[in-house]
Amino acid sequence: MGRNLQNGERLRPIDLARGHGLSTQAVRNYEEAGILPPADRTPHGYRTYTPLHARALRAFLALVPGHGHAVATSIMRAVNRGAVDEALRTVDESHAQLLDDRRTLQTVERALGDLASTAAPGPGTAVSGTGGRFIGPLAGELDIRPATLRKWERAGLVNPRRDPVTGYRVYEEADVRDARLTHQLRRGGYLLEQIAPLIAQVRSAGGPEPLEATLHDWHGRLSARGRAMLTGAAELEAYLRARG
Repeated sequence: MGRNLQNGERLRPIDLARGHGLSTQAVRNYEEAGILPPADRTPHGYRTYTPLHARALRAFLALVPGHGHAVATSIMRAVNRGAVDEALRTVDESHAQLLDDRRTLQTVERALGDLASTAAPGPGTAVSGTGGRFIGPLAGELDIRPATLRKWERAGLVNPRRDPVTGYRVYEEADVRDARLTHQLRRGGYLLEQIAPLIAQVRSAGGPEPLEATLHDWHGRLSARGRAMLTGAAELEAYLRARG
């Protein structure tokens, strides 16, 4: 806020808004949404706030970067109606989601690493006359059934071409790469609909190697989110103490 607030001090909406680059309408909207506790009213109907409202606003704005606007709103609403356990459970769920996202990143990196180490065809791998692989040999190489490859094809995870003479599926180098990556992620417990966006990203990047910068950025965003959660937790704790 830029100044020390005394417990009995009364604040106008503009006093809350000014220190955070907000409009007075935003402050009123936060109150109406339950993010701030209800304000008192003057005899003329004007809102008056207190240092407790300032603490609530700081807590909410600190929670948003780590948890997102919707989750931060849910946390503050629960606190303001006295459901502190519900608020803390929401915080826990958000932390669990961050941990799950970290595990997803680790699985993706591991899958891409495995993909790089098995990129070359094994000895004796059957290929078509144009260098692509047929469904049977590829399925055998991955230790899966041909029906599984056909299922992945229906999900858009592999796109083999058809041999114009025989009509057989022919998996080119990019298809083999996508099949291997899908296989690694499926072994990690991921659903086909969760794998599809990654496969699309690999294709748009032109292969797994150009994804290195994306993975580095992903690491950075998860770290920033984790640190923001720590900041949000400190402000939320201060607000809980102020509420008593």
